[in-house]
Amino acid sequence: MPIDMPRQLSISDFTYDLPDARIATHPLPQRDDSKLLVYRQGSITDTVFRQLPLHLPENALMVVNNTKVVEARLHFDTVQGAQVELFYLAPANQIDQSSAMAQLGDVEIKCYIGKARKWKPDEVLLRHDAASGLTIRAVLLGKTADYFTVRLSWTPRQLPFAQVLHLAGKIPLPPYLRRDANLADAERYQTVYAQLDGSVAAPTAGLHFTESVMHNLQQKGVRTERVTLHVGAGTFKPVQADTMAGHEMHGEYIDVHIDVLRQLMGHLPRPVVAVGTTSMRTLESLYWLGVQLYRQPEMPLNGLQVAQFEPYDHPSDVPVAEALAALLYALESQGMVRVLVQTHLMIAPGYRFRLVEGLITNFHQPQSTLLLLVAAFIGSDWRMVYQHALDHSYRFLSYGDSSLLWKAG
Repeated sequence: MPIDMPRQLSISDFTYDLPDARIATHPLPQRDDSKLLVYRQGSITDTVFRQLPLHLPENALMVVNNTKVVEARLHFDTVQGAQVELFYLAPANQIDQSSAMAQLGDVEIKCYIGKARKWKPDEVLLRHDAASGLTIRAVLLGKTADYFTVRLSWTPRQLPFAQVLHLAGKIPLPPYLRRDANLADAERYQTVYAQLDGSVAAPTAGLHFTESVMHNLQQKGVRTERVTLHVGAGTFKPVQADTMAGHEMHGEYIDVHIDVLRQLMGHLPRPVVAVGTTSMRTLESLYWLGVQLYRQPEMPLNGLQVAQFEPYDHPSDVPVAEALAALLYALESQGMVRVLVQTHLMIAPGYRFRLVEGLITNFHQPQSTLLLLVAAFIGSDWRMVYQHALDHSYRFLSYGDSSLLWKAG
């Protein structure tokens, strides 16, 4: 397969007919009641998610994304009485999401603005919540083709930004659900293992897990490790270019503790199962970071990133163990305990997986980069899998049902 194959891919070749009635607009009453489609080497089994432990080998290492969705939608009233919505995307001053969430008193953010024309450039928006005593001030700083820049400040100043969002914001459900968040979403649009504030969209593959499922996996001997990728709104960004060469992958910070890296190294070559496309991109990005450091051992980790077409522009035969060892050495020699870098990695047909053998994931939108990732993982059988799901009444997208896919080949 040509190494530049992903650039040449036409997104129109990765589509299917998804009726609106098949999009799950609400979660099931019980998380682990979701259906589970198990795919392995052309064979499909239908089961339910609570039976997941039966379908993972006892020596598997399961990697989950412990990010937590923040209440990213903030509403303000203008002096004319119009309501303006700020949809928080990311910090604006090159700090990572976790650091932004800990900011005290003020922060500069990138955001979308609903009804932006109602907000005059020189107008300061104020919002006061009598119950909490929180007052928020918003100043418009600038605009690009993709987002607005806003400075938020608040009192009491000792509140971290994450707490400000929690008190004043609303959970940002995906636009295709076509409804506002309700009280139930505050719980159900989070995983049971969510820990670190920073995502504006849930790592939805993890929404099916319950404490019971986690316990049963542990009893079987499946080890669980946690990584962090704070999901950005770019996950919903449609592919509008004719080919993937014209699509810009959104950058997201990955945060992996050195102990997790050591566990990965000690686990090889036993199977690694990623829970969700975010965990998948995090794990595979670790390999490509390691390759960069293997090639240039003196490179500083600060400022390192994984480019969108890194695997295709700079192919590598560096063994996984050696790449991870180079990354671990860099952490230790530079006195660091966590990998905190941006990844723009695009996984599409033509990609060769290095760490991940199994993928737990929901059913994704037509013509999306997430569907490209699935197609890269199981090959052309993605069409068979999705048609089977449609024919057997699976529920699709964020609140939909689940699948366990094993790598093709």
